[in-house]
Amino acid sequence: MKSLLKIAVVTGIIVSFSSCKDNSKPNYQYMPNMYESVAYETYSESDAFNSPTGLKGKEGQLPPNGSIKRGFVPYEYPDTPEALLAVKAANLKSPLDSTKVDMKKAQELFDIYCAICHGTAGDGQGKLVKQQKFLGVPSYKDRQINEGSVFHVQTYGLNSMGSYANQLSQEERWMVASYVMELKSKL
Repeated sequence: MKSLLKIAVVTGIIVSFSSCKDNSKPNYQYMPNMYESVAYETYSESDAFNSPTGLKGKEGQLPPNGSIKRGFVPYEYPDTPEALLAVKAANLKSPLDSTKVDMKKAQELFDIYCAICHGTAGDGQGKLVKQQKFLGVPSYKDRQINEGSVFHVQTYGLNSMGSYANQLSQEERWMVASYVMELKSKL
């Protein structure tokens, strides 16, 4: 038994020395794709998604027709002056339950995003107006607005005011619109 153990140890040592890498003779690659992968250029066109539609490999990145993202509610009015007039004429109301609207949260959102120009009271005398950075910001008292028109303007922007659709969700925009109508009633 001892001799068998000695023979196994000596054979193991001989095999380990003979299997060491020799720079003059390269070793075999068992999975050459792992060692030498195909290098793709970043942002280059790929034939991975070829299709007869002629989209050049982009159909794997496009959402299916008619799909909407989770939690999103479509807004059917486009970004046009005529659509704003239609929203005002339709007297569009908030889809939120009036008991669900958290006016404290709506006030916080208004103070963060709107009060810098429109003022905390909605009188058009925000900090930037007082510093004369922006002129002509209207008071809510002088405007013919409703919840729908406020939501529409927040969604698309109007004149110097940009869109807040990226900063505020639809629910938050409706909450701010309800708060603006509350401010208008106090003016």
